[in-house]
Order: sequence, then C-alpha cells, then structure tokens
Amino acid sequence: MLRIRVMPTLLFKDVGLVKGVRFDSSRRVGSAVQAVKVYNMRGVDELVFLDVSATAEGRSPDFHTVDDLADECFMPLAVGGGIRTVEDVRKLLHSGADKVVINTAAVGTPTLVNQVSGRFGAQAVVISIDARRIGSSHEVFVCSGTVATGLDPVRHAVRAEELGAGEILITSIDRDGTMQGYDLELTYAVVKAVSIPVIASGGAGSYEHMAEVLAACNVSAVAAASMFQFTEQTPLEAKRYLKARGFNVRV
Repeated sequence: MLRIRVMPTLLFKDVGLVKGVRFDSSRRVGSAVQAVKVYNMRGVDELVFLDVSATAEGRSPDFHTVDDLADECFMPLAVGGGIRTVEDVRKLLHSGADKVVINTAAVGTPTLVNQVSGRFGAQAVVISIDARRIGSSHEVFVCSGTVATGLDPVRHAVRAEELGAGEILITSIDRDGTMQGYDLELTYAVVKAVSIPVIASGGAGSYEHMAEVLAACNVSAVAAASMFQFTEQTPLEAKRYLKARGFNVRV
C-alpha cells in the first residue's frame, strides 16, 4: 500500500514566493531557495513548485530557477507553470524536476498530456485542476483562476486519466488560502471518478483538516501552503499527527 504524502506548495511569481486567498491579493512570503532548504529538514515527502505568472505572461517555465531549486532540493520536486510543449517538459526534467504539473495546457492542448505521458511516462505527469463553485456545481478555471472554461472538473479529471496523466492535483479556488478546510465534496467527486492518485489542495489550515480529507475522500496526498507559511505547523508534525490516527505515512 502506497504511503500518504504531505506536500507543501510553493507559489512563485516574478522573483519570489507569494501567497494569497482564493487566487487573489497575493503577498510576498520569502525566497524559494530558502523555503526548499527549510523543507529539506522537515520531513517533506514531495514539494510542489508552481510559477503562477508564467502562463498569464505568455512565457516558458523559468528553467534557471528550477535548476537552482533542484540543486538544493533533497525530495521529489513537481514543477508547473508555463508548460506548453513537450520540449518544455524535457527541459524541466533535465533541470531537475521529477514531475511536471500541467494546468492550462491540459485544457487548451489536451493532446500534450498524451504526448508527455508517452515520452516520459505517466508517473511524470500531474494534471492540476483549479475549480470554483458556480451555483450548485463546480467549473474548471485556468490561467491562475482567471479564465472560465465551462468544463466540469470531474469530467476533466477523467479525460486527463484517459490521456495518460499519472496523478491529479485538485484545488478548490474558493477554499484556497482560507485555512478553513478542504472542499470535501469536490475532492471526493474527483477521487471517485478516477483510478489514479489524487492530491487534495486548497483550504488546509490544520492537521485535522488533513485527517478529515484523508478519511472522507481517500486521497493519496494532501497539499498545503498557507498553514506551513503562516503558522508554526510543519510537514513533519502533520505526519506524526496523521500516523497517530492510523494513516499510512512515512515519519
């Protein structure tokens, strides 16, 4: 049985890390390299690094920054932001990324998912889905939550799996940065629809929130940003808490 992973998320914009609420009003929270050095000592299973301005600015991933981070990173590193081509993926993996996280391009150019999976393996492909509640349902948004797609997140996740994705990162835009807990309804719907691992994201504010989404939704991993950046809580203590409650984590 695979162990449950605890995954801090680093959001990169311009020259440093940022964090906001509901994908808005972001503020600076420090250096990416320094954050990686801290997480090296805190029992992190995997790190997610997302360049949140690359796609909106129409530029390629920052390969130089990824290379610098990978030199300091002693844990698996998943990198996203600005990925549009197979060559972008090749360069990111060559720069030290272990996985790539594809969001906007998975909607605009879904064949890219199949191409990347076919060349580098499904284990290297994470499809990131950002969803916002619209009325009684959810809708997929791209370009850092600024562009509505009309897509249902569950159908989008199923399609991503069919195209060869190895993992789904599902983020609730409504819960992002609020530290009020994950969107259990959204997360469970995605987990139920696919057979590949699902990472829950958006809303974590406590270890109990992590235990709650693990118990209710059977996700394979829990991602968090604000609770690790703005509180004294740590990934290692999160895993100790989860292990004490019977979850299969590596401590």
